[in-house]
Amino acid sequence: MYTVKIERNFSSAHFLRQYKGKDEPLHGHNWKVQVAFQGEQLVHPEEYLVDFVEMQAFLEKILKEIDYKNINEVPPFHQINPSSENIARWIFQEFLKSVPNVPIHSVTVWETPEGGATYIREN
Repeated sequence: MYTVKIERNFSSAHFLRQYKGKDEPLHGHNWKVQVAFQGEQLVHPEEYLVDFVEMQAFLEKILKEIDYKNINEVPPFHQINPSSENIARWIFQEFLKSVPNVPIHSVTVWETPEGGATYIREN
């Protein structure tokens, strides 16, 4: 089994609705995203699981939608909380829309260097 990972950073603001009963104040983060791909079969003749350059381009395109923005104003986060958990799931789903056959395994989103959340593909 092979695992390949790519990472990208972005900056944006957000707030959580109903945070401990009230809205959390708007604040910003320098976020980090890691996307992991997993599989047993390598692409031939190149002998890689996924193309790093292609996957980075897809991730960059997805993150442009939330980079340097108030995430709460970007669909679907205008209706759901832009928590690390929900952002990780959204990036995962957007990746599958862009490249449905890619062996994506998980997406991890860090709000801080010490705290993040991972969304893992269900089998």
